[in-house]
Amino acid sequence: MTILEVTDNKTKKAFLDVARAIYKDDENWVCPLDIDVEAVFDPQKNNFHQFGKCIRWILKNDKGELIGRIAAFVNSKKAYNYEQPTGGIGFFECINNQAAANLLFDTAKSWLQQNGMQAMDGPINFGENDTFWGLLVEGFAPPSYGMNYHLPYYRNLFETYGFTTLYEQITNQLSPRVPFPARFEKIARWVRQKPGYEFKHLRVKEIGKFAADFVEIYNDAWADFENFVPINHDTLLESFNKMKPILDEKLIWFAYVNGEPAAFNIVLPDANQMIKPLKGKLNLIGKLIFAYRRWKGVNRMRAIVMGTKKKFQNHGLESALFITLGDYVLPLDQYDTLELSWVGDFNEKMLALHYSMGATFANKHLTMRCIF
Repeated sequence: MTILEVTDNKTKKAFLDVARAIYKDDENWVCPLDIDVEAVFDPQKNNFHQFGKCIRWILKNDKGELIGRIAAFVNSKKAYNYEQPTGGIGFFECINNQAAANLLFDTAKSWLQQNGMQAMDGPINFGENDTFWGLLVEGFAPPSYGMNYHLPYYRNLFETYGFTTLYEQITNQLSPRVPFPARFEKIARWVRQKPGYEFKHLRVKEIGKFAADFVEIYNDAWADFENFVPINHDTLLESFNKMKPILDEKLIWFAYVNGEPAAFNIVLPDANQMIKPLKGKLNLIGKLIFAYRRWKGVNRMRAIVMGTKKKFQNHGLESALFITLGDYVLPLDQYDTLELSWVGDFNEKMLALHYSMGATFANKHLTMRCIF
């Protein structure tokens, strides 16, 4: 076997092609857009390069065939928040061969050690955790946009090497056509009518203002979680601008209390239903297909992230946001599924909210760690 660092256009193409080879016979897999994967490794497109660095490799067998790939990252804002300095690995793909997987993991481990790390988390992204994050271990169904999809044997490759589960990522789903439980709806509608409470959907022409409101809410809402790193306005605005081609303004809602940003719920149509035929290629033909399928519409949405400032938690704002979303979605008669953003098994409040709405299980990913 031969492992090669990705350094030029030829090896970049090979890195992308590994996944196409691994999943060529899997009907569930949706090939991520090549431009989305490449953007992670482009300092001009990924704000995380300002305070970190990354590297990636491809693996070939003795016949020269592509059989694996891996990337490694050091994020200096997060690496030193743990008991031991911890880097990350991601974009891992591999045939069902432990020796091949070990060579990929060892290569990443060696580079991370050279950069002062004593452990690695994976599979994660060199960016926010809303995309390319976690190892799929339950619910092997067509993934929504940005969600990792893996083959069942991957878990054994990770665990045999020495990775253990850091936390579970639970994804639940709702059917927009099924009414919310009566108690949930009653409370939510009461909250929505409270004096001083206002609910606004995103307006693209004011995207900078809504991005600022998001940052204010998010950094307050998540501040108490272990190893939290605040998001900055530039990173968030970068993400918002990436959403523009697919977003529906009335799927993204913010709550305000006496004019103060208090909570948000970011929901997008599932772009994977638009890009599946493209096989990762957004060329001219791909753009035409994408535009047609965007116009035709999809039947799945994904709530990618939500948050509420600490002082407004337990006020029912999250419930009111979902009711407000439902009042727009139901008359459309378009969506069959609302997939809720993954929730860590440590976030009991959010999981309780999911179940209070009548949500059911969709899939499970693992964020894993290997201590050197």
